[in-house]
Amino acid sequence: MPATPWTAPPGTAGLIFDCDGTLADTMPAHFRAWTAMLAPHRIPFPEDRFYAMGGMPTSRIIRLLAADAGVEVHDVDAMVHEKERLFVQHLDSVQPIVPVVAIAAEHRGRLPMAVASGGYREIVGRTLDRLRLRDWFGAMVAAEDTAKHKPEPDVFLEAARRIGVSAAACVVFEDTELGLEAARRAGMLGVDVRPWGKV
Repeated sequence: MPATPWTAPPGTAGLIFDCDGTLADTMPAHFRAWTAMLAPHRIPFPEDRFYAMGGMPTSRIIRLLAADAGVEVHDVDAMVHEKERLFVQHLDSVQPIVPVVAIAAEHRGRLPMAVASGGYREIVGRTLDRLRLRDWFGAMVAAEDTAKHKPEPDVFLEAARRIGVSAAACVVFEDTELGLEAARRAGMLGVDVRPWGKV
């Protein structure tokens, strides 16, 4: 596999990257944190559903899972904070997804770039810091920054606005169906990074 398995199509003026599962191989660490947080509440979260919900904010996932399990949850904010606390305990295990980071490295300083994630700002920032990537990007848009989330296009449209690039000239790198649908709704070319694997 070449170091950079992608070439920017003509007219590309900005690149937008999801974080979890795209730039950073965080999903196993997130899944461990989820299962540990949910176990005391007896709320199941099968691994296939976890991956299908990639890109959703934590609070929304908690509410959906609790409703499906018939479990009443009283303090979603506390559950969110506990899940993120548990994730941070695994942060040292997070590694870059090399082909995607190679694309960012190739275009760093040549095209405006942003990170647009369904995760919370502090956790996304800490993940980028772990990989020493934060200063590569001119903007970071997180769950707190838009009222609507993937598959709605808002996070990508806000990222494009912040880097000063029209939506039609942006390319989005994503690892989930929700994220790719959000890119499509934003009028952006979506690139599915999943076939490139993690090495």
